[in-house]
Amino acid sequence: MTGTLPAMPPELVRAAESAKGFMPPAEGRALYETALVYGRVGPLLEVGTYCGKSAVYFGAAAREAGTVLVTVDHHHGSEENQAGWEHHDPTLVDPTTGRMDTLPTFRRNIERAGLEDVVIAVIGTSETVARLWNTELGLLFIDGGHSEHFAGTDYENWSSKIKVGGALAIHDVFPDPADGGQAPFHVYERALASGAFEERRVEGSLRILERVSDIDPLTS
Repeated sequence: MTGTLPAMPPELVRAAESAKGFMPPAEGRALYETALVYGRVGPLLEVGTYCGKSAVYFGAAAREAGTVLVTVDHHHGSEENQAGWEHHDPTLVDPTTGRMDTLPTFRRNIERAGLEDVVIAVIGTSETVARLWNTELGLLFIDGGHSEHFAGTDYENWSSKIKVGGALAIHDVFPDPADGGQAPFHVYERALASGAFEERRVEGSLRILERVSDIDPLTS
C-alpha cells in the first residue's frame, strides 16, 4: 500500500505530532497512507475528533487525494476523558461550565496546520449525525467512545455507509485484554465476521479493513 505514496509534508507531521491526542506517530503515518489510497474512493470521515491529532494526518491526505475529511464529535470528551479517569486532561475543561470542551483546541490545531479548507468539523453526537448522513464514504475511522455501547453503535450507524472498495479503520484494537479495553476489538471481530470486510493493514493498535462486498455489515 505504501510503496509509491507521497510523504506527508514535514510541517504537517510536526503539527500532528505536537497536537494533544493518543495516536502514536507510526499509527498516524499509517492513517495518512491509508487515507491517500482510500480518499480516491470517496470522502473521509472520522468518529471522534478530540483535539485534532488524527484530523491533521487525515487532512494532509485529503488535500493530496483531492477530497475532504469530515470529523464528528460533540467535543465534551469520551468516558475515559472525564474527571477521575485515566485520560482526563484538566487543561481542556471549560472553566465556565466545568465540562470538557476540546473544540477550541481542535480549531487552533487545524488553523495552525492550514487545513481548514479540507477538514470539516461536525459538532454533534455520532448517532445523531449518522441519521442524517447519506454520502458514501471512501474511509471511515472509528475512534470515538470506547465502551461496548458507543463503539458498537458507531459501527452499526456508520459501517454501511462505506463504499465497496473503501475502508474501515479502527483504533485501539487490543486482542489481549491486558493491553486495553475490548470494545474496539469486538467491533473489529464483528466487521470481519460479517464477510463485508477483509483486513489490509495492521499498525500497532490500528486495523485497516477494506470493504470487499456489498453484504450488509450488520449481518453478523
